[in-house]
Amino acid sequence: MMKLQLLVIETDHCWRKALLRYNNYNLQLFLNYVMVLDPKVTSVHSDYGSFDRPLTSGEGHERDVEAAVDGSSSGMAQSSDVYQRQPLLPGAPPKGKDKWSGVASGSDYYEDDEDDKLDGLGRHTGIPDGSGSGIVKLDIPAPLRDEPRFPKEKWKTFIGFLFMTVNFIFTTASLAMVHERVPDRNTYGPLPDVVLDNVAAQDWALNVSEVLIMILSNLAMVFIIFHKHRFIVVRRIFLLMGLLYMMRSVTMFVTVLPVASKTYFCSPKANNTHPLLITKRVLQLISGFGLSINGKHTYCGDYIYSGHTVVLVLSYLIIKEYSPRRCQPIHWLAGLIVLVGVVMVLVAHGHYTVDVLIAYYVTTRLWYIYHTLANNSYLKQYGPNNFLARLWWFPIFKYFEKNVGGTVPRQYDWPLPWPRRFLAKHPNRNS
Repeated sequence: MMKLQLLVIETDHCWRKALLRYNNYNLQLFLNYVMVLDPKVTSVHSDYGSFDRPLTSGEGHERDVEAAVDGSSSGMAQSSDVYQRQPLLPGAPPKGKDKWSGVASGSDYYEDDEDDKLDGLGRHTGIPDGSGSGIVKLDIPAPLRDEPRFPKEKWKTFIGFLFMTVNFIFTTASLAMVHERVPDRNTYGPLPDVVLDNVAAQDWALNVSEVLIMILSNLAMVFIIFHKHRFIVVRRIFLLMGLLYMMRSVTMFVTVLPVASKTYFCSPKANNTHPLLITKRVLQLISGFGLSINGKHTYCGDYIYSGHTVVLVLSYLIIKEYSPRRCQPIHWLAGLIVLVGVVMVLVAHGHYTVDVLIAYYVTTRLWYIYHTLANNSYLKQYGPNNFLARLWWFPIFKYFEKNVGGTVPRQYDWPLPWPRRFLAKHPNRNS
């Protein structure tokens, strides 16, 4: 009587993984359960191959099916008495893949993603390390900049100059029209002011203030000229001056205050404004650069806000930001000049105190906001969290600053192409 016994053949992890890829349920069931046959019975064959493992010349033992356990045993065969029989799949096994015996390298069931081994250095044993052949290492150089980090963009500087000039003309035109609307000083006296009411007017003090303006502005111009990135700096100044002039032309036009000084000379009113008269006044004001020291500024009403304070504070900010850090004495001197200049404006009763305070606030806030935007690349872009991008002048700022690649360094050089010996002896220095 033939004794049949079903044995579950333990296969390694990879073989079980391959078996699960079969879609035929009958094939899976047939492969998981293998019959141990009597040696007198011929090997069982199927459409998928023989279950008899072929003998090789290197094996030192022969199959012995007769050594299977009999019914009196515990029902489990000894591991030495039973061999594992696996189906023959088409294709030859790849070299070094004995555990995938019978599985073709091109088969869909060949997977080796979990069986890779690492050597002592943590590298895959099957991948060349680049010392021999197999992997070609390419050294990719760093990308080259198509444009400099701080481009000159002289044409943008020229546009900035036009922007400032146009707004300066608007300011003078606004003053030329406001002069006709100034309240009569014989009827309306100066407004109450906590400083002007306690300080007697001194006409000479306004000349002192304007002399200090010329000194400080020329000093700031010197630092700009010797700055290595002078074109970036000067177009920033043009843009800021243009914005300040534009806003001043609006504020002085919408609200006209009585003359603050009882002794300051004001030209008589024409009582009939027309384009030709406005043009003549504008040319007169431009010829004197808006200063009264040369006798060209004889029109009244330009109070909110103080143009003298704007120029003084802006010159100080330029010197503080774009001069060498070691020039601390010059910074302190510039601050002192600003303080004296503003005091002289008030002593001369050239402006109300509120004009000076508004001018200081507007100038410093505009300067700080502009340079905060210019020194942060994220703030140069529109975004839901960039509320500064909602400023009405932000598109103008973005146009001027979009190609500037960071904070402008404090570097200086000789601005002229001659003499060459200055360039050789004094190279660019970082402060």
